[in-house]
Amino acid sequence: MEYHEAADYLTSLQQHRPKLGLDTTARMLAHLGDPQDEVDWVQIAGSNGKGSTARILDSAFRTGGLDVGLFTSPRLNDVREQVRVNGRKIPTERLAELVTELKPCIEHLRADDDMPTHFEVLTTLAIAHFGAADVDVGVLEVGIGGRYDATSVVDPVAAAVTSVSLEHTELLGETVEEIARDKAQVAPSGAPLVTGASGDALAAIRGETDVVTVGGADADVHAVEDGMRSEIESHVSITGTDWALESRLPLLGAHQATNAGVASVLARQVAGLSTSTIAEGLQGATWPGRFEIRSTDPMVVLDGSHNPGAAATLRDLVGRYAYDDLHVVFAAMRDKNHERMVAAYPDVDTAYTTRPDNDRAADPAALAATFEGHADTIHQIPSVPEATERAIASADPDDFVLVTGSLYAVAEARDRWTRLLVPKDRGRRLSRDAVFTGAAFQEATVEAVDTRVFNAYLRKEQARTVAEHLEAIGGTCLRSTTGAPGKFVVTVLSGTGPQLRTLADAIAEEGDGLAHLSRQLREAVDAGRSRPGSWDAVETDRTAVMGVLNVTPDSFYDGGEYDRLDAAVERAEEMVAEGADVVDVGGESTRPGADPVSVEEEIERVVPVVEALSSLDVALSVDTRKAAVADATLAAGADVVNDVSGLSDPEMRFIVADHDASLVVMHSQSTPVDPDRSTSYGDVVEDVLYELNERVLLAEQAGIDRERIVVDPGCGFGKRPAESFELVDRVAEFQALGCPVMVGHSRKSMYERVGCGSGERLAPTLALTAMAAERGADVVRVHDVAENAAVVRSVAAMNGG
Repeated sequence: MEYHEAADYLTSLQQHRPKLGLDTTARMLAHLGDPQDEVDWVQIAGSNGKGSTARILDSAFRTGGLDVGLFTSPRLNDVREQVRVNGRKIPTERLAELVTELKPCIEHLRADDDMPTHFEVLTTLAIAHFGAADVDVGVLEVGIGGRYDATSVVDPVAAAVTSVSLEHTELLGETVEEIARDKAQVAPSGAPLVTGASGDALAAIRGETDVVTVGGADADVHAVEDGMRSEIESHVSITGTDWALESRLPLLGAHQATNAGVASVLARQVAGLSTSTIAEGLQGATWPGRFEIRSTDPMVVLDGSHNPGAAATLRDLVGRYAYDDLHVVFAAMRDKNHERMVAAYPDVDTAYTTRPDNDRAADPAALAATFEGHADTIHQIPSVPEATERAIASADPDDFVLVTGSLYAVAEARDRWTRLLVPKDRGRRLSRDAVFTGAAFQEATVEAVDTRVFNAYLRKEQARTVAEHLEAIGGTCLRSTTGAPGKFVVTVLSGTGPQLRTLADAIAEEGDGLAHLSRQLREAVDAGRSRPGSWDAVETDRTAVMGVLNVTPDSFYDGGEYDRLDAAVERAEEMVAEGADVVDVGGESTRPGADPVSVEEEIERVVPVVEALSSLDVALSVDTRKAAVADATLAAGADVVNDVSGLSDPEMRFIVADHDASLVVMHSQSTPVDPDRSTSYGDVVEDVLYELNERVLLAEQAGIDRERIVVDPGCGFGKRPAESFELVDRVAEFQALGCPVMVGHSRKSMYERVGCGSGERLAPTLALTAMAAERGADVVRVHDVAENAAVVRSVAAMNGG
C-alpha cells in the first residue's frame, strides 16, 4: 500500500461516529503483537487543555534527553501530525506499512460488525509506532472521557485530568460530576492522578482516586502566570511542597500556567526531571493554532477554542492587548453551543462567519444569526481562507484579527503561512540577450518562451479555479490527490513569465483565499530562477562564501589549527583576502562523538576572536546553539548567529531579535547535535521544507524579519549521503521559504559515497559548490575559501554576472 492509499483509507474511517469501549482497539493491538506492553505510557484527559499539556510534557521529556512518542488530536492538516517521535511526524512509508499490516484485521472486525473508528485505528497505529521506535515514554492525549476511550487500552505509569466541563453529554453523562468520574478512570495504579480540575469536578475525582491538585493557592501545586514577558511569552511560577520553578512559557493565559503545572508534576513523577530541565522544556513548548500570533501589524491570532469555556478564556487573552477594532473570523461545528461561544467574546466590530471543508461544519448563515447584537457588521463568506484574507485586508495596523471557533477553521487559515509555492524547474536559462527570429518568435522576449514550473498544495476548489485560469491562457496545470496531505490537491503550474503574471492577476480577484497564492506567484516569477545575493548581511550579487573558522581543539577537519588567538586572526584575514564574504567562528565541534562544551568555555574561545576581527570589512558569524553564547558574541561585534540546532535553545530567537542580527537556521534532528543520527524521510526535501518553515515562523514571531533569516537544509545532519546530495540538487526549492538559502557541504562524510576519504574531499566539495551556486544558493559554507570563491565567481560569470 502506498502512502496516499493508506491516508485515503484512514480518511474513509472518519465516516463512523465515535464510540466508547476498549475491545476493538485491544483486538487490533493483539494483531500487531501487543506493542503497548513495551512502553511507559502517560495518559492526559480533560475537557480543555489536554493537548497543550501533552505538548508541554513532550518538550520537557525531550529536553531531559528522553525519546518521546506523542499522540494528539485533532490534526491541523496532515494525519501524520498526530503521531510524532521526538517531534517528527511519522514518516509516510512507516504509516503506509502499519496501515497495510493492520488493514486485514480492520476488515475482519468490519465483518464482525465491530468496525473500528478513525480514532481507534489511529490510536493503534500510534502505539505500534512508538513501540517499534523503542521510545522511553509515550504521551497519549485522550479522545473522549477516560474510562472507555481507546487510549485506555494501555496501563499508564502516570496520568492527568486537566479540566472538566460539560461535553459529550450523550456519551459521558449529563453532569460535570458524571463526566469527571469518567475521566478519572485514566488514573494509574501506582501513582496519584494529577489534575487541574476544581469545584464539583475535583470533588468527584477525589471520590474515585488519589490526586495531586494543580492550580490556585489551595492546590497541592501552585501554578500561576505572573506577567507577560512579551507579546508571545508569559512568565509562570510553579511551586510544589519541596520544589519550585520559574520559566517563560510561549503558551499564554492562566489556564496554560495550570497546564504547565500539570505537565511539571508528570515530568517529575515519570522521569524525575530536575526543575531546571522542566523550566527549559516549558520555554520550548509550542502548540500551533492555540492563541498563535501570526502578525502584529495588524495583530492576527489563530485560536482553536471550540466550546464556551475556552471562548471565555480566549476573551480574557484578547483583553490583554490594546487594539482599535476587533475582526472575528468564526466557524464551528454544528454540535457546538454557538450562542454561548459568541456571547463570551469581547465586543466584535466585524464578524466573518464561514465554514471549513468539513461535513460537520455549521452553515455560515446560522452562525451569522448568533452574532446579531454582538457585532456591528456581519459578513457571510463561503470559505475560511477567503474570510481570513478579507479580514486581514480590511484591518488597519492597530486592529485585531481573530480566527477561532474550530481547529478545522484554524487549520485552513494557517495555510496562508504554511503552504508554500515551490519552484520545480532546474533547467538552464536561455541567453539573457537572445533575439529570436521567425514568424512565431519575431517579437518574443526570452521570458515569453522560458517556461517556469511551480508546485503547490491547494484545496480542491482553489486548484480547480487556478487550473481554469491558467489553461485558458495557454499554460498547463496538473492536479492529483496522490501524495497530498489531508484534503489537498497536488497542483503543478507551468507557464511562461507573462502567463504566470496574468494568472496571478486573475486569481487575486477570485476569492477563496487565492490572493495569497497570487502574491507568492508574482514574487516568485519576478525573482527569476535564481537570486544569489539576496542576503542583506553581505554585499554581493553572486553566491556568498562563508569561511569556516573553528577555534576548537577537536573539529573534524581543522581542529587545533586555529585555537590560538593569533592563529585565528591570521586565518580570518587570509580568508577575507581569498574572497570570503562572511567569517563563521565556531567554538564547539559538531563532529560525531565530540565532547560538549560549557557556555563559559565556549564564550572564552569565541568572544576574543570576534572582538579581534570586528574591524575586518566582512560580516562576522558565530556558529553556536547556545543563546548565552550568541548574546555575548553579538555584543562583541558579531553580525550573524549560525544555529546548527535549528533554535533548540528557546531563548535563541529572542536574543537574535534583541540584537537586530541575522540568523541561520539549520535543519537538524538532535540536540546536542548528532550528525550521524539517522532519520527516516518520505521526500527529504519536502520534509525538511516543512520543518524549516515552522522554525522560520517561530523566528518571525520573535521579531526577526524573514529577510534576515537564512535557512540551511543541514547536509549530513541526520541525513543519509544520498539525501544530502538530493538536498543540494534541489536547493532551489528552498527559495519557497522566502529566505536566503545556505548550503553547508564542505568536506563532509557524505563524500564517502563517491569514494572520497577524509583527505580527499576538496574536489567533490568544489563540484557541489558549483551545483549549489548554479541552482541558486545564496551562501555556501566552506573550509577552503580560495578554491570555492573561484568556483562561485565562475558560476556567476557563466550566468552573465
